[in-house]
Amino acid sequence: MTDKPTTETPIGRHRPFQLFWLARVFATVALQMQVVAVGWQVYAMTGSALDLGLVGLAQFIPAFLLVLVAGHVADRYDRSAVLRLCQIIEGLAAAGLALGTAGGWLTREWIFFFVFVLGAARAFEAPTLQALLPGIVPMPLLPKAVAGSATANQAATIAGPALGGLLYAFGPTLVYAICSALFIAASFLVSLINVARAAPKREKMNFQVLFAGITFIKKKPAILGAISLDMFAVLLGGATAMLPIYAKDILHVGPLGLGILRAAPAIGALTMAIALARWSLNRNAGRKMFVAVAIFGVATIVFALSTSFLLSIAALVVLGAADMVSVVVRQTLVQMQTPDNMRGRVTAVNTLFIGTSNQLGEFRSGSMAEFTGALISVLAGGVGTLLIVALWMKLFPALLNVDDLTRSEAAEKPRRQRRKAPANARSEEPAGGSAAVERSPDEDPAVP
Repeated sequence: MTDKPTTETPIGRHRPFQLFWLARVFATVALQMQVVAVGWQVYAMTGSALDLGLVGLAQFIPAFLLVLVAGHVADRYDRSAVLRLCQIIEGLAAAGLALGTAGGWLTREWIFFFVFVLGAARAFEAPTLQALLPGIVPMPLLPKAVAGSATANQAATIAGPALGGLLYAFGPTLVYAICSALFIAASFLVSLINVARAAPKREKMNFQVLFAGITFIKKKPAILGAISLDMFAVLLGGATAMLPIYAKDILHVGPLGLGILRAAPAIGALTMAIALARWSLNRNAGRKMFVAVAIFGVATIVFALSTSFLLSIAALVVLGAADMVSVVVRQTLVQMQTPDNMRGRVTAVNTLFIGTSNQLGEFRSGSMAEFTGALISVLAGGVGTLLIVALWMKLFPALLNVDDLTRSEAAEKPRRQRRKAPANARSEEPAGGSAAVERSPDEDPAVP
């Protein structure tokens, strides 16, 4: 007999999560390798910067158009099966790129087609992957699982491009073939995971069901506050879009320095994710999210004003670490306060807003820099983030008062009410009465 998992149980000892973690590493490494290979191959083939932009557009269009349908599919069908199918399709798309390159028939249009297929599969994979996690780990371990999953994503995001660039020296065919094998291996690992989930209700497809995720979020101020806070922080941030300008014209560090600057936020995010996978955000999670986003804004301001390469690296590392705290709180909160039969659609909306804000944030930063300069653009983003934090603390007190991420919304309400009760009301309880019994041993009565 095994001990019941608690918030102190190491997530690395949980076998279903181990399989999930490896599957995510394999799939993300494959995706990052393929992005590098496609970019190099398209530019070598056409010499057109516009075609590089069209590669990104070919992935964005299906993701944007299918995201709400993808959320419905994640709630209506077996999530493990959906995830496996998506990864097999991604593997076949990579195999098509490999065969086309080896056979000499791969044209610019064929590359766009395979990238479009990859984007469509990713549209279904992303919400399904996140919605699957609560079904494979006990709820006390969910915050650690979210952080642990983020370590897989960040580590693969750092290693994948480097590995893809290294292997590209032997030709794109090898890169695509390895990508295909990694996607298929990820699908196999997912098939080994035992997912605990009741048979999903087969709701008839209509607009009400399709937009149920948006309707649900509007009724949950804590979730709405978390998603919108993170969205606006990313939208106003956009410092990474200005890195080439900073590397060339402000810091004068060249291409190598640019690579280091680009890696810095991921290093900070990975370090923080590893820490959060070991030590959960057990108390005052809402306040910690606001603090993290504020630190994100301050780090953006420091980077904007810095003329020191080392200080700029440090600011970007802190920026990435703070962003990871916000990501873990937001994703865990969404999973904990959303019923299982709604997780796919709610996660899809979350993915849509956060993913879109990344691209719009880069556009905001770049377009503003065209008229005001890079420094003013990045500085305005950091100041704007701090203003959003102050405003959101007033608009979304429910998010500010979120305490324990491992508890459901219903369980949180009486805890908040007890902490907010007047001191004289609590003092009227007889010694050993209900107030003494109800307060958990780790609850700090001094917390307002």
